[in-house]
Amino acid sequence: MIDVIKGYRDNASLRHSFNELAGKTFDLDFEDWYQNGFWGDDYNPYSVVKDGQVVANVSVNRTDFRFDGGIRHFLQLGTVMTEETCRRQGYIRAIMEQIDADYNGKVDGIYLFANDSVLDFYPRFGFHKSKEYQYSIQLHNTGSCKYLPLAMDGPAAWQQLEQAMGRSVFHGKLDMVGNRGLMFFYVTKYLRESVYYHAPSDTYVIADREGQQVFLHNAFSGTLTHLPEILALFGEDAQQVTLGFTPAANTDFHVTELQQEDCTFFIKGDALKILEEEKLQIPSLSHA
Repeated sequence: MIDVIKGYRDNASLRHSFNELAGKTFDLDFEDWYQNGFWGDDYNPYSVVKDGQVVANVSVNRTDFRFDGGIRHFLQLGTVMTEETCRRQGYIRAIMEQIDADYNGKVDGIYLFANDSVLDFYPRFGFHKSKEYQYSIQLHNTGSCKYLPLAMDGPAAWQQLEQAMGRSVFHGKLDMVGNRGLMFFYVTKYLRESVYYHAPSDTYVIADREGQQVFLHNAFSGTLTHLPEILALFGEDAQQVTLGFTPAANTDFHVTELQQEDCTFFIKGDALKILEEEKLQIPSLSHA
């Protein structure tokens, strides 16, 4: 029998071993995230441990979404990895079975993003392929960009952004609620130089910019209730904007099926069929 352990984030030795395996597999390290206080109960690695070392893992990430006036309770599975010398021993299967036993009937659905080498694996556990959709718009903005960079370099800046998130109007049709830790995994690490602020409107945007193209991960504003107003503040710097979320009002946007290299979207549970039926996207900052 294969023992699966979980809930060990405060065990320094196991957390270090988990980070080592994540580093070797994905070039990821969760230690700063933990030390900064953002690794909360929503992210829970399920692992197989041999001789005190994490040798296989599937992480469970609770992601609740606001949709059509209600809350949908989903799980995302991620950080799926096995030590190279321990592969083909049934460890990931044992972990998947444990997760199913723990959450069957307790959530509305489970989803994951799989690489091309394992497309035949997840259907064995009741998952099937689905689709996401991405929205973009061509703009004719003029004038200078009104956003200024906001460095995510410490607790004061993190608190400022978190407070803005709390008072913001939702601009998406499918918005993640709660799980502050997942959002800050990005803005304190990979997107720390991608946060911008417009003080007169109290508007924050998290965006990647290249030339006159903008990829907008999310926007938070206490005063601007319409997404076009937020996009207009980019000025002539933004002539094409691609969204990392599904806009609540999408009549002016061009929609295409989201295609990502070596990445297939799998779902389990009827509630997740809304993504394909309603042409939705899991928000980019909700990927674990």
